[in-house]
Amino acid sequence: MRQTPKITAVILAGGFGTRLRSVVSDRPKVLAEVSGKPFLAYILDQLSSAGLQTVVISTGYMAETIEDCFGDSHGPLHIVYSKEDEPLGTAGALRLALRHLTSETVLVMNGDSFIDADLNAYVSWFFEQERQAALLLARVADTRRFGSVNIGKDNIIVSFEEKSKIAGPGWINAGVYLLKNSLIGGIEQGKCRSLERDFFPKLAGKDLFGYCVERRFIDIGTPQSYAAAEHFFCSASKEA
Repeated sequence: MRQTPKITAVILAGGFGTRLRSVVSDRPKVLAEVSGKPFLAYILDQLSSAGLQTVVISTGYMAETIEDCFGDSHGPLHIVYSKEDEPLGTAGALRLALRHLTSETVLVMNGDSFIDADLNAYVSWFFEQERQAALLLARVADTRRFGSVNIGKDNIIVSFEEKSKIAGPGWINAGVYLLKNSLIGGIEQGKCRSLERDFFPKLAGKDLFGYCVERRFIDIGTPQSYAAAEHFFCSASKEA
Protein backbone atom coordinates (compact mmCIF):
# COMPACT_ATOMS: atom_id res chain seq x y z
CA MET A 1 0.00 0.00 0.00
CA ARG A 2 1.21 3.48 -0.81
CA GLN A 3 2.21 5.40 2.27
CA THR A 4 0.72 8.81 2.91
CA PRO A 5 3.39 11.52 3.33
CA LYS A 6 4.01 12.37 6.97
CA ILE A 7 1.23 14.81 7.61
CA THR A 8 -0.76 15.54 10.74
CA ALA A 9 -4.51 14.98 10.76
CA VAL A 10 -7.00 17.11 12.67
CA ILE A 11 -10.49 15.88 13.52
CA LEU A 12 -12.99 18.63 14.35
CA ALA A 13 -14.99 17.15 17.22
CA GLY A 14 -16.09 20.11 19.31
CA GLY A 15 -19.69 20.58 18.18
CA PHE A 16 -22.72 20.51 20.47
CA GLY A 17 -24.69 18.11 18.27
CA THR A 18 -27.91 20.00 18.98
CA ARG A 19 -29.97 18.32 16.26
CA LEU A 20 -28.93 14.88 17.46
CA ARG A 21 -29.64 15.57 21.13
CA SER A 22 -33.05 13.86 21.03
CA VAL A 23 -31.41 10.47 20.45
CA VAL A 24 -27.85 11.01 21.76
CA SER A 25 -28.02 13.13 24.90
CA ASP A 26 -25.35 11.73 27.21
CA ARG A 27 -22.24 12.20 25.07
CA PRO A 28 -20.81 14.35 22.26
CA LYS A 29 -22.10 13.30 18.86
CA VAL A 30 -18.71 11.99 17.72
CA LEU A 31 -19.09 9.29 20.41
CA ALA A 32 -22.55 8.26 19.21
CA GLU A 33 -22.49 4.47 19.11
CA VAL A 34 -22.65 2.71 15.74
CA SER A 35 -22.59 -1.09 15.74
CA GLY A 36 -21.01 -1.18 19.17
CA LYS A 37 -18.30 1.46 18.83
CA PRO A 38 -18.07 5.27 18.76
CA PHE A 39 -18.53 6.95 15.38
CA LEU A 40 -15.19 8.68 15.85
CA ALA A 41 -13.45 5.29 15.97
CA TYR A 42 -14.37 4.68 12.31
CA ILE A 43 -12.56 7.87 11.32
CA LEU A 44 -9.53 6.94 13.41
CA ASP A 45 -9.49 3.50 11.80
CA GLN A 46 -9.51 5.14 8.38
CA LEU A 47 -6.56 7.36 9.28
CA SER A 48 -4.66 4.42 10.70
CA SER A 49 -5.26 2.35 7.55
CA ALA A 50 -3.92 5.24 5.46
CA GLY A 51 -0.63 5.15 7.35
CA LEU A 52 -0.92 8.37 9.34
CA GLN A 53 0.88 8.51 12.66
CA THR A 54 -0.46 11.55 14.53
CA VAL A 55 -3.95 12.98 14.88
CA VAL A 56 -5.08 16.06 16.77
CA ILE A 57 -8.64 15.82 18.04
CA SER A 58 -10.14 19.29 18.39
CA THR A 59 -12.61 19.14 21.27
CA GLY A 60 -15.07 21.44 22.98
CA TYR A 61 -18.39 20.16 24.25
CA MET A 62 -17.84 17.29 26.75
CA ALA A 63 -14.15 17.23 25.83
CA GLU A 64 -13.16 15.07 28.79
CA THR A 65 -15.54 12.33 27.64
CA ILE A 66 -13.67 12.02 24.35
CA GLU A 67 -10.28 11.98 26.08
CA ASP A 68 -11.47 9.32 28.52
CA CYS A 69 -12.72 7.19 25.64
CA PHE A 70 -9.57 7.19 23.49
CA GLY A 71 -6.69 8.29 25.68
CA ASP A 72 -3.45 9.07 23.88
CA SER A 73 -3.57 6.39 21.17
CA HIS A 74 -5.77 4.41 18.83
CA GLY A 75 -3.90 1.46 17.41
CA PRO A 76 -0.72 2.92 15.88
CA LEU A 77 -2.12 6.46 15.94
CA HIS A 78 -0.76 8.93 18.49
CA ILE A 79 -3.56 11.21 19.70
CA VAL A 80 -3.13 14.82 20.83
CA TYR A 81 -6.01 16.98 22.07
CA SER A 82 -6.73 20.64 21.40
CA LYS A 83 -9.53 21.86 23.67
CA GLU A 84 -11.43 25.06 23.10
CA ASP A 85 -12.66 26.78 26.27
CA GLU A 86 -15.38 28.61 24.38
CA PRO A 87 -17.01 27.88 21.01
CA LEU A 88 -14.69 28.95 18.20
CA GLY A 89 -16.40 27.44 15.15
CA THR A 90 -14.62 25.06 12.80
CA ALA A 91 -12.08 27.62 11.58
CA GLY A 92 -11.38 29.02 15.03
CA ALA A 93 -10.93 25.53 16.45
CA LEU A 94 -8.52 24.64 13.66
CA ARG A 95 -6.52 27.81 14.32
CA LEU A 96 -6.33 26.89 18.00
CA ALA A 97 -4.93 23.47 17.06
CA LEU A 98 -2.15 25.06 14.99
CA ARG A 99 0.33 24.81 17.85
CA HIS A 100 0.18 21.00 17.52
CA LEU A 101 0.61 20.90 13.73
CA THR A 102 4.18 20.27 12.67
CA SER A 103 3.63 19.17 9.07
CA GLU A 104 3.55 21.57 6.15
CA THR A 105 0.29 20.05 4.92
CA VAL A 106 -2.59 19.15 7.24
CA LEU A 107 -5.47 16.73 6.70
CA VAL A 108 -8.60 18.13 8.35
CA MET A 109 -11.72 16.01 8.89
CA ASN A 110 -15.16 16.68 10.31
CA GLY A 111 -15.83 14.36 13.22
CA ASP A 112 -19.48 13.74 12.38
CA SER A 113 -19.19 12.51 8.78
CA PHE A 114 -17.45 9.71 6.92
CA ILE A 115 -16.61 9.00 3.30
CA ASP A 116 -14.99 5.71 2.28
CA ALA A 117 -12.52 7.41 -0.06
CA ASP A 118 -8.87 6.48 -0.55
CA LEU A 119 -7.06 9.09 1.53
CA ASN A 120 -3.69 8.12 0.07
CA ALA A 121 -4.94 8.82 -3.45
CA TYR A 122 -6.36 12.17 -2.29
CA VAL A 123 -3.04 13.21 -0.74
CA SER A 124 -1.06 12.05 -3.79
CA TRP A 125 -3.33 14.12 -6.05
CA PHE A 126 -2.83 17.15 -3.80
CA PHE A 127 0.94 16.91 -4.05
CA GLU A 128 0.98 16.44 -7.83
CA GLN A 129 0.80 20.21 -8.15
CA GLU A 130 1.56 23.01 -5.73
CA ARG A 131 -1.96 23.26 -4.36
CA GLN A 132 -2.67 25.24 -1.22
CA ALA A 133 -6.12 24.00 -0.28
CA ALA A 134 -8.49 21.26 -1.38
CA LEU A 135 -11.86 19.81 -0.46
CA LEU A 136 -12.83 16.19 -0.98
CA LEU A 137 -16.18 16.28 -2.78
CA ALA A 138 -18.80 13.53 -2.81
CA ARG A 139 -21.45 12.98 -5.45
CA VAL A 140 -24.93 12.63 -3.96
CA ALA A 141 -28.35 12.14 -5.51
CA ASP A 142 -29.93 15.00 -3.57
CA THR A 143 -27.98 18.05 -2.41
CA ARG A 144 -30.86 19.81 -0.64
CA ARG A 145 -29.66 19.10 2.89
CA PHE A 146 -26.02 19.94 2.23
CA GLY A 147 -25.81 22.65 -0.38
CA SER A 148 -23.61 22.05 -3.41
CA VAL A 149 -20.18 22.93 -4.76
CA ASN A 150 -19.56 24.27 -8.27
CA ILE A 151 -16.36 23.20 -10.02
CA GLY A 152 -14.66 24.93 -12.92
CA LYS A 153 -11.66 24.23 -15.11
CA ASP A 154 -8.78 22.21 -13.62
CA ASN A 155 -10.88 21.22 -10.60
CA ILE A 156 -10.98 24.76 -9.21
CA ILE A 157 -13.91 25.32 -6.86
CA VAL A 158 -15.60 28.45 -8.16
CA SER A 159 -18.54 28.83 -5.77
CA PHE A 160 -20.75 27.30 -3.10
CA GLU A 161 -24.52 27.03 -3.36
CA GLU A 162 -26.63 27.36 -0.23
CA LYS A 163 -29.06 24.66 0.83
CA SER A 164 -32.06 24.58 -1.48
CA LYS A 165 -35.59 23.20 -1.52
CA ILE A 166 -35.03 21.97 -5.07
CA ALA A 167 -33.99 18.31 -5.25
CA GLY A 168 -31.22 17.22 -7.58
CA PRO A 169 -27.83 15.52 -7.80
CA GLY A 170 -24.51 17.28 -7.39
CA TRP A 171 -21.19 17.56 -5.60
CA ILE A 172 -21.12 18.30 -1.88
CA ASN A 173 -18.41 19.10 0.63
CA ALA A 174 -17.58 15.74 2.27
CA GLY A 175 -15.77 17.35 5.22
CA VAL A 176 -12.24 16.18 4.41
CA TYR A 177 -9.75 18.97 3.65
CA LEU A 178 -6.08 19.30 2.77
CA LEU A 179 -4.62 22.65 3.78
CA LYS A 180 -1.18 24.18 3.89
CA ASN A 181 -0.12 25.01 7.42
CA SER A 182 0.52 28.62 6.41
CA LEU A 183 -3.15 29.07 5.42
CA ILE A 184 -4.30 27.91 8.83
CA GLY A 185 -1.96 30.44 10.39
CA GLY A 186 -3.82 33.17 8.51
CA ILE A 187 -7.08 32.49 10.37
CA GLU A 188 -7.77 35.13 13.00
CA GLN A 189 -6.83 33.75 16.40
CA GLY A 190 -9.35 33.49 19.22
CA LYS A 191 -12.35 34.39 17.09
CA CYS A 192 -15.41 32.26 16.31
CA ARG A 193 -15.10 31.55 12.60
CA SER A 194 -16.46 28.91 10.22
CA LEU A 195 -14.43 27.10 7.58
CA GLU A 196 -17.54 26.63 5.46
CA ARG A 197 -18.93 30.16 5.70
CA ASP A 198 -15.91 32.39 6.37
CA PHE A 199 -12.75 30.65 5.16
CA PHE A 200 -13.40 28.56 2.05
CA PRO A 201 -15.56 31.12 0.17
CA LYS A 202 -12.63 33.58 0.25
CA LEU A 203 -10.43 31.02 -1.50
CA ALA A 204 -13.01 30.05 -4.13
CA GLY A 205 -12.13 30.81 -7.72
CA LYS A 206 -8.37 30.93 -7.16
CA ASP A 207 -6.69 28.79 -4.49
CA LEU A 208 -9.30 26.13 -3.66
CA PHE A 209 -9.53 22.81 -5.52
CA GLY A 210 -11.98 19.95 -5.47
CA TYR A 211 -11.10 16.25 -5.45
CA CYS A 212 -14.21 14.51 -6.78
CA VAL A 213 -15.06 10.94 -5.80
CA GLU A 214 -18.22 8.90 -6.24
CA ARG A 215 -17.94 7.02 -2.97
CA ARG A 216 -20.36 6.29 -0.15
CA PHE A 217 -20.85 9.18 2.26
CA ILE A 218 -22.73 9.60 5.52
CA ASP A 219 -23.02 12.13 8.30
CA ILE A 220 -24.73 11.70 11.65
CA GLY A 221 -25.91 15.25 12.15
CA THR A 222 -29.61 14.39 12.38
CA PRO A 223 -31.56 11.53 13.98
CA GLN A 224 -32.52 10.31 10.50
CA SER A 225 -28.95 10.19 9.16
CA TYR A 226 -27.65 8.69 12.40
CA ALA A 227 -30.21 5.90 12.11
CA ALA A 228 -28.71 4.98 8.73
CA ALA A 229 -25.13 4.74 10.04
CA GLU A 230 -25.27 1.14 11.21
CA HIS A 231 -26.40 -0.09 7.79
CA PHE A 232 -23.76 2.11 6.15
CA PHE A 233 -20.86 0.54 8.01
CA CYS A 234 -22.26 -2.99 7.97
CA SER A 235 -22.60 -2.75 4.18
CA ALA A 236 -19.05 -1.47 3.89
CA SER A 237 -17.67 -4.40 5.90
CA LYS A 238 -19.50 -6.89 3.69
CA GLU A 239 -18.05 -5.27 0.55
CA ALA A 240 -14.49 -5.34 1.92
